[in-house]
Amino acid sequence: MSLDTTMPFRRREALAAGITQHALGSGKYRQLLRGVYVGHGTKVDGYVEARAALLASHRSAFVSHHTAARLYRAVVPHSEKLHVSVPRGAPRAHRGDLLVHASSRSPVVFRGLRVTSARDTFLDLAARLNLLDLVVLGDSLVRRDRTTPEQLVRAAAAAEGRGSRLARRAAGLVRADVDSPMETRCRMLRVLSGLPELETDVRFFDDDGNLVRRLDAADRSTRLAVEYDGRHHVERQEQWEADIGRREEFEDEEWRIVTLVSKDVYTTPGATVERLRRSFRQRGIAVGRPLQEWRRYFPERT
Repeated sequence: MSLDTTMPFRRREALAAGITQHALGSGKYRQLLRGVYVGHGTKVDGYVEARAALLASHRSAFVSHHTAARLYRAVVPHSEKLHVSVPRGAPRAHRGDLLVHASSRSPVVFRGLRVTSARDTFLDLAARLNLLDLVVLGDSLVRRDRTTPEQLVRAAAAAEGRGSRLARRAAGLVRADVDSPMETRCRMLRVLSGLPELETDVRFFDDDGNLVRRLDAADRSTRLAVEYDGRHHVERQEQWEADIGRREEFEDEEWRIVTLVSKDVYTTPGATVERLRRSFRQRGIAVGRPLQEWRRYFPERT
């Protein structure tokens, strides 16, 4: 019996294929869950994790929660355990490496695996994530074309039970065309401090309709923009030169671009809020009264 070891397999399948217990414990294989292995050379991504979780579960199980988000290639905080759900009343084996939830969800099929829909995954995780992480998740699901902001708003409006209130608020803050989790965090830092959200994904086209420039977030009327730069160093000379030219084009048109880096968000968010507040005021943008909710999600660090 041949066995495809590039995908998760059970211990009993390995033994039937002639792979010894000693070999399973060697460097040739990696144990994903108790009794579930994969070949050492396989990249363990969300799809591999999801297949492993289903192999270790009851036949009625479907992927859910963090593991479903990973299968959709969305951004979600790390979970030490994999997650599946089973219909209410189905057997729920208790394991140290796998969380089995009772669920009334109707699974869909994605990449050949039974999984909660993107919208249901968002609602399930509303009971486990905070506001910031839930908005990051929502933005990334939309970015991957798994759902839309409007669909999340409708699903959250109809939701009941634990996490439903948070789901409604987070869904209302999800936006389309957000390129990275850090763009989401920069936007949420503004929103939770009482600053204007700004327009997301501002694009500029030439006379033929070709995209020529893009800004993460901006106010077109005052020509103020906020950009996140995630590079720690310039990797390519051509890219560096292109970025200089791009910025000079905006400056020629009297744009004010506030560039944020990781430290501004993770280390000195308070100083960043004040810096943005000054820039907004200098451009004549009404900023309203300061809010302090940002401190819950963006702690100052030394």
